[in-house]
Amino acid sequence: MNAAPADQIRLLDLQALDTRLNQLAHKRKSLPEHAEIQALEGDLAQHRDLLVAAQTQESDTAREQAKAEQDVDQVRQRAARDQQRLDSGAGMSPKDLENLQHEVASLAKRQGDLEDVVLEVMERREAAQERVKELTGRVESVQAKVNDAAARRDAATAAIEAEVATVTKERELVAGTVPDALLKLYDKLRVQQGGIGAARLYQRRCEGCQLELNITEINEVRAAAADEVVRCENCRRILVRTPESGL
Repeated sequence: MNAAPADQIRLLDLQALDTRLNQLAHKRKSLPEHAEIQALEGDLAQHRDLLVAAQTQESDTAREQAKAEQDVDQVRQRAARDQQRLDSGAGMSPKDLENLQHEVASLAKRQGDLEDVVLEVMERREAAQERVKELTGRVESVQAKVNDAAARRDAATAAIEAEVATVTKERELVAGTVPDALLKLYDKLRVQQGGIGAARLYQRRCEGCQLELNITEINEVRAAAADEVVRCENCRRILVRTPESGL
């Protein structure tokens, strides 16, 4: 293939732009905020699970407290009725009065036991409420950190995308000045060779594979016409000659 030396030189400009686009793509993918957000979201999910468990516990103890208080109220009402009957004593035999006294005493003990249960449940509920409050604060704190990291990620991404747009436009302009056949070969090699399709020959070294050409290869390149598109024998990339090639 033949192409004017100036067209071959423009491949280096095109390669520089393509390299920059690859760097920007890598930079966008490797933003530190990605890992930061991932770690924070893991913490957030863990804290949310703990919060749900604490809320469930608080809800369970709330129902348990309501049931215990209901039991106390029922015993209290029954004890009040029995006490009224005992106080009136109307139509009751001494045996009945004695039995009723025992029942009132039993109900009083039962009420005391149930009230102790209520207090114990209330203490557990208060602890659960404190746990809910604590975990709610943690969730809100971690969520704020996630939001902050996401905002920084979005700002960095926007800046990168703005540069990508500028470089892409510049690439289109440069690519438009390169002959179609040469551009097609360059793009094909760029895909095959890890993003580098053309490399400068600098001081007898290919800057694509970083290997120095041997004397036979140097002589072949030296003998090639100026408009001949030469290739590196090692990496097969287009080898662009410049005044610094060392020929």
